[in-house]
Amino acid sequence: MAGIDGRTGLVIDNLASAFQGVDVILSTSIGTRVMRREFGSGIPELLGRLVKPSLFAVWLQLVGTAIDLWEPRFRVRRVTPRGSVDDLRLGKVSLAIEVDYRPRGHLGDFRVERVLAFDVYFGQRVRVST
Repeated sequence: MAGIDGRTGLVIDNLASAFQGVDVILSTSIGTRVMRREFGSGIPELLGRLVKPSLFAVWLQLVGTAIDLWEPRFRVRRVTPRGSVDDLRLGKVSLAIEVDYRPRGHLGDFRVERVLAFDVYFGQRVRVST
């Protein structure tokens, strides 16, 4: 299956489409989509709050849950924060995410093709990088 890149309009492959889906999921506030109010991650709602260990744990859980819920081609195995405490204080956070890649998951076929790891960067905006 192929998709369309949301920024360039060019055709992209299935894996790139799944990564783009993660980008959209994590940057969408719950309640902002008119026809699907429940879509999103809850991450933007946490921006600007004082980061405590409990809030950080909730944030990590929200990331994993949102990907599992809205991107059927991925099943999250692990979400690991990266960077230093100073990076976190400056708002430059990245996460290493390990997932089972199920290329036909959106069609109901949940067989795992391989395990992937990718990084998600938070700062100016959400960015997925392999």
